[in-house]
Amino acid sequence: MLPDSERPILFFDGLCNLCNQFVQVVIKHDKRAVFRFSSLQSATGQLVQQHLLNEQGKVPDSLVLVYKGRVYVKSDAALKTASILKGAYTLLTVGYVFPRTFRDAIYDMIARYRYKWFGKRDSCMIPTPELQSRFLD
Repeated sequence: MLPDSERPILFFDGLCNLCNQFVQVVIKHDKRAVFRFSSLQSATGQLVQQHLLNEQGKVPDSLVLVYKGRVYVKSDAALKTASILKGAYTLLTVGYVFPRTFRDAIYDMIARYRYKWFGKRDSCMIPTPELQSRFLD
């Protein structure tokens, strides 16, 4: 079952340096502090992956956004995150003009090589005490 939330929840690969950097950018520019976060390796992240496996027959392994009862994966997750951030980041939503299959093909290529290109951590990021309340587990 998916978490029910009016606030966006961004699930990410906690071992991926690129994914962790993306989360840090979101935290820095989320002036309203609306986003919550969880690694896909966490208990909640595992539940989301199981739900998506049951619903869609596949398990996303890098980025998932749950917001207002909807699930966004791959390029849709990144673009929706940009639109929620507001400000200059909404300019990134111009990516919606490209077909999802094209966007996701590029996303999949980056996701496939993310560890090789950006490195991999041995363990998931531990949030600072100031950010702890924004992380689910």
